[in-house]
Amino acid sequence: MKSSHPVRAMVAALAILGGACSSNSSGISRGTGGGPGPGSGGASGVGGTTGSGGSGGAGGATGGQPGSGGATGTGGRVGSGGTTALGGQPGSGGAAGGTRTTSSTGGTTALGGQPGSGGASGSTSATGGTAGRDAGRDAPTGTGGAGTGGAGGVSVDGGTTAAGGGGGASAGCGSANTTSPCSKSGTKCSLDVSGTARTYYVQLPTSYSSSKQYPVVFQFHPMGGSAEQALNEYGISKGLPDAIYVTPQGLVSGSAGSDAGSAGWANTGGVDIAFTKAMLADVQANYCVDNARIFSVGFSYGGMMSFAIGCEMGDVFRAIAPMSGALYSDFNCKGTGHAIAMWGSHGLTDNVVPIADGRSARDKILQQNHCGTTTTPIDPSPCVSYQGCDSGYPVTWCEFDGTHQPPSFGTSAITAFFKSF
Repeated sequence: MKSSHPVRAMVAALAILGGACSSNSSGISRGTGGGPGPGSGGASGVGGTTGSGGSGGAGGATGGQPGSGGATGTGGRVGSGGTTALGGQPGSGGAAGGTRTTSSTGGTTALGGQPGSGGASGSTSATGGTAGRDAGRDAPTGTGGAGTGGAGGVSVDGGTTAAGGGGGASAGCGSANTTSPCSKSGTKCSLDVSGTARTYYVQLPTSYSSSKQYPVVFQFHPMGGSAEQALNEYGISKGLPDAIYVTPQGLVSGSAGSDAGSAGWANTGGVDIAFTKAMLADVQANYCVDNARIFSVGFSYGGMMSFAIGCEMGDVFRAIAPMSGALYSDFNCKGTGHAIAMWGSHGLTDNVVPIADGRSARDKILQQNHCGTTTTPIDPSPCVSYQGCDSGYPVTWCEFDGTHQPPSFGTSAITAFFKSF
């Protein structure tokens, strides 16, 4: 942690425990941060190009590619912004999906098979790689075509088409998995990330169905907190119950352990970004995810991790909601990555994370989204919306009269913001 931070001495004196956020305070010491870990994920571009010819097949899909066969990739997005072909089969020359892994060096697990021709009976269509996903997200909003898919495929409800991008089903759509082994407090999932055991929770909607795409919400706890704390801390699930919630445990500073205490998101050498990529890949491989609606929320150090995601994973996450955050989890953020929507807040008299540091992090996202400097008041007061941002990537900023704490309106405002996509 850098000792040059203006509040370093004060922060070092804070003793923040797992329940600290209930009293609206949390200690943060400035860290060395770092960029994302090396990717080892799926093949880029496995989204394939949209086709309209070829041999058709039975089995309907909702929101699919305009394809009755053709050279459509497995899970590739329609260039006009439409949704992925959901129910089509991978070609006979391609695998039905990537290989799931629980060991990651920071990359995303391969989620799509190789493109081919024809249809193999009985398989579920898989999501394309990074390039395929980005092509759909960055394309103008469109309606997509109604395709039939290959014989024997699983029909999956299409995800919501958000402004500036289309939906897309993950490889876990149609999976036999309908429950999560780590949905309850005290029963965590575990991943090996570059030789370090990392733990987290995955909670599915009560009425989860593997034939429906769900948004994913990552919940990051504050410094000295725990994943158990963050399971209920932000309250987003009350207003957005039809989503998959991923709640990870941070590492103890200067330690390879993952117990609560001084746990946080220093992201040294990009380890926490690598962890985020590994968790997301595992969830996408096992459950039905709408890849166009992946979100992150967090307070204090959790807000800093959300900012890091905004800087490093804007091409994957749709929106972030950092509260009382800064760039302490990613000092290298250049603000020139993929645009990402943001709802952010910060107390004007924050004596742990100075408002100036929060504004600096906000400015990086404004730069990424090509926003102007003009703002318009927006509910709830005193929030403002920045004008001139890239279409579909709004930035809402709320400076309120308070110290280091989530704003009283945070839960309802963030829930509404996520639901707008």
